[in-house]
Amino acid sequence: QNWTRGMSYCLHSESHLDTGPIYVRENGKLHVVNQGAGGIQNVTPKTRPFRLFSRGFSVELCMNREDDRARRQRTDHFIFTYTKEGNLRYSAKSLFSLVLGYISDNVDHIDSLIGFPEQIAEKLFSAAEARQKFTEPVTGLRALQKFTEAYGNLVLCSLCLRNRYLVISEKLEEIKSFRELTCLDLSCCKLGDEHELLEHLTKEALSSVKRLLLKDNSLSDAGLRRMTAPVRVLKKGLENLLVLDLSCNPKITDVGIGYLLSFKKLNCLDISETGLKDVNAVIKRIQMQIGLVHSKVPLKEFDHSNCKTEGWAEQTVLQWEQAVMEAIKPQDTLRSRTAALHFYGKTHRIEEVVKCTLVEAETKASGNLQFYKEKVQNCHLSLQKEVAGSHELKNNKKRALAEQERERTSKQKHLCLTVEDWDLLNTY
Repeated sequence: QNWTRGMSYCLHSESHLDTGPIYVRENGKLHVVNQGAGGIQNVTPKTRPFRLFSRGFSVELCMNREDDRARRQRTDHFIFTYTKEGNLRYSAKSLFSLVLGYISDNVDHIDSLIGFPEQIAEKLFSAAEARQKFTEPVTGLRALQKFTEAYGNLVLCSLCLRNRYLVISEKLEEIKSFRELTCLDLSCCKLGDEHELLEHLTKEALSSVKRLLLKDNSLSDAGLRRMTAPVRVLKKGLENLLVLDLSCNPKITDVGIGYLLSFKKLNCLDISETGLKDVNAVIKRIQMQIGLVHSKVPLKEFDHSNCKTEGWAEQTVLQWEQAVMEAIKPQDTLRSRTAALHFYGKTHRIEEVVKCTLVEAETKASGNLQFYKEKVQNCHLSLQKEVAGSHELKNNKKRALAEQERERTSKQKHLCLTVEDWDLLNTY
């Protein structure tokens, strides 16, 4: 009877615990202890269902739980789907997706991406872009520079900032970080001659630009002189430029056009609505020195439809624009106050939106001043015509050289380096 005294002791000492039924084997038979009656019953054991967890076990899935005092802790490690019956099913994300999300959350801590596979880098850029990491003031710039240093024009090959002067002023350093751009549209931004972005155009990082649109930017001859100084002397900067739009800049005169003659690779040029004095002389000079012909009809290269923002950072530029528009949106509430003051007859200074209207009184006479390079089509000419053409070409070259020499000697002050030119070159 020793086992009964030990069992009763255990039952009385642990009566406060719900241990469940207790089985005791004696003489080859299994007995169950009934705690309620305090006795022992001889019953056949019933098979209990197998439980992996206890009855009170519960699981809570946390997704995007945000703490106000700390950074967002991302725990969305599951992909949720619905079956045809409408039941919710979830599966764990891949390790690659989890690692990609973690790195994109800390993309500003990356040391370098040089040599990293571009296929994975594009996915990493998209993940960081979806989290709007590149819109952050300091860390966004640092992260963007790591991508542009490693992948160049893959991040952005074409950038259109037409009429987006607010984006330029707010994100100037980010825009300057883009490298190996081939197309840049800065039309209608009113940058002026002294803007930092125009100075950045002459740097080696943007020597790949082939299409540059600077329509309506308040440029003058001084701005063109600064922009062309590296090309004229050092043969660097915008030396690969093919298309240039300088229309609607009334302060550009005949002197400024002389600086453009250093762009020997130009295929298309637009100087419409500028402040030219002798239009015929400028047309002749452009044709003789860089081989561009005056177009009678508008060229499609200057309709601003070909220049678009293209690259990995296309959505990033849109995020910048949306952020700027949201920042200036509260100013729209001032209109209701102005209308109320006007209704009650109170004097109030009403600020109207300044529209970009150009004074075209002097420049309308010049009309369309777009130039293009003619393609040589002499494949079907006979041998005699080719010989005659070659003689005529030699005579034209002689005349052109003579005229260039005359212009060089007569206008030497425009071509020689001034003190300001040397100051400019010392900055590069």
